[in-house]
Amino acid sequence: MTQDIFQAIADPTRRAILTLIAAQALTPNAMAEKFDMSRQAVSKHIKVLHECGLIRAEHSGREIYYHYNAKKMQEFDNWLAQLRQSWETQFNQLDKLLSTIKNPKK
Repeated sequence: MTQDIFQAIADPTRRAILTLIAAQALTPNAMAEKFDMSRQAVSKHIKVLHECGLIRAEHSGREIYYHYNAKKMQEFDNWLAQLRQSWETQFNQLDKLLSTIKNPKK
């Protein structure tokens, strides 16, 4: 089952994991050391992030290193940019309307 990106980033722990691995790839054990939770709990968060494509796994010997998937986040950011443009247009129109109401021409 593919996870929803919104569900994935809604959780503060998963956002913190993304922030950690954006700086450098980490193993689940290394991530677990950064949080006050078990490795199994961190693994559940990793699974959600991996399933929605925000992180990718790379095997190195017996270890698995998780990397931040900037391409997936860019897709998300592009989608947000479209919404942001729409919001800005609507807010600009509202500003003009409010300005006209506040300062009517005589």
